[in-house]
Amino acid sequence: MPPERMATIQERVTRSFTNEGISFTLYDEDEATERIIPIDAIPRIVPQSEWLTIETGLKQRVSALNRFLHDVYHDARIIKDGVIPVDIIKSCPQYRLEMHRVTVPNDVYVGICGSDIVRTNDGYRVLEDNLRVPSGVSYMIANRRAVKSNMPRIFRQNEVMEVEHYGRNLFETLRELTWTQTSEPSIALLTPGLFNAAFYEHVFLAHEIGAALVEGQDLVVNDGFVYMRTTTGLKKVDVIYRRVDDDFIDPLAFRRDSVLGVPGLLHAFKLGNVALVNAPGTGVADDKSVYVYVPEMIRYYLSEEPILQNVDTYLCRRPEDLEYTLDNLDKLVVKTVGGSGGYGMLIGPQATQEERSKYAQEIRDDPANFIAQPLMQLSRSPCWIEGALRPRCVDLRPFILQGAETRIVSGAFCRVALPEGSYVVNSSQGGGGKDVWVVRD
Repeated sequence: MPPERMATIQERVTRSFTNEGISFTLYDEDEATERIIPIDAIPRIVPQSEWLTIETGLKQRVSALNRFLHDVYHDARIIKDGVIPVDIIKSCPQYRLEMHRVTVPNDVYVGICGSDIVRTNDGYRVLEDNLRVPSGVSYMIANRRAVKSNMPRIFRQNEVMEVEHYGRNLFETLRELTWTQTSEPSIALLTPGLFNAAFYEHVFLAHEIGAALVEGQDLVVNDGFVYMRTTTGLKKVDVIYRRVDDDFIDPLAFRRDSVLGVPGLLHAFKLGNVALVNAPGTGVADDKSVYVYVPEMIRYYLSEEPILQNVDTYLCRRPEDLEYTLDNLDKLVVKTVGGSGGYGMLIGPQATQEERSKYAQEIRDDPANFIAQPLMQLSRSPCWIEGALRPRCVDLRPFILQGAETRIVSGAFCRVALPEGSYVVNSSQGGGGKDVWVVRD
């Protein structure tokens, strides 16, 4: 394709994101800035045979994570059998005593998961699992629509597998996770509101699944049931797709100063009168200390070997791992166990000696709050930057839906580290995205 043609396509794709207001909010110490998500028009290509391995591995992983969550809030066999140390679970801020012995529909705690996959010289590996309020799926679909409409012939010729049916899959998953299993459930998408970083996605998904987009003030609990206020009166809600963290969903159960949640919501959930997706307490399974044990969960609950391996990880709560981390900060990436969005981490090889020394003291002060990983040699993908093809680091965030069955569309949100030499792909840190084409072999 001539460079002029490629430049035109890139300009059109970028303009489509601007016209539709496909945005994300960046936060720093002084202000919040809303910006259009950068999109690269050149799709990342994944052969179907490779995708099937990713898909099978993720289904296995989500199955084990759901079994772990049921176990840890019931009999805790995995702790009693010495597979996971009890202190890792009980010290995790996302472990919720309020969920002890609580039954959830189909024993599914994680109905929606967005796992981050990186490709290295050793193949695909899982970098982390996002189980609380995973975001980014709207960008996957928006990337596809923008690129497909500007390369229709190439798209058809390469038999690219579709992703646009994600909304139907999400609706079916939410329907299967209601207590009544009605064919037309009343669905509400609970958002923190207009100023949330991912508000665009909340609006997009509510439209995709025919859900009411609500804030906490729009819901009320009466006699153990949840209702939303409408112009014609109160309407009962069957399932809430929540995009609000545990701490803020119910001021009577968690943070009493929360103005984002619904008083009495957890009580209604425990009574089985409303479903919450994802269930409260799922964050204990995406704590980065617990992540280390997911391969053992797969062996323990499923009696299978992991299809997708973890990235090598050092737990600083272990004395030998702490010593190794402190001795090799110039070679490692260090993260807080509850962190997300790329905030608060140290990329050792790119940090100054002063930055490493300051971070080392933070690690010494609270070793259990940190994990370390080698700086991954991420795969790179060609991107159209400043009128030429240039390599940039990429990852994949596929989305796994778990209801009565497991569903994964053949595609993902591909995040791109756009600055030259950067390894940080997070949208919150200035990363962009590109479409993923899973093509038939």
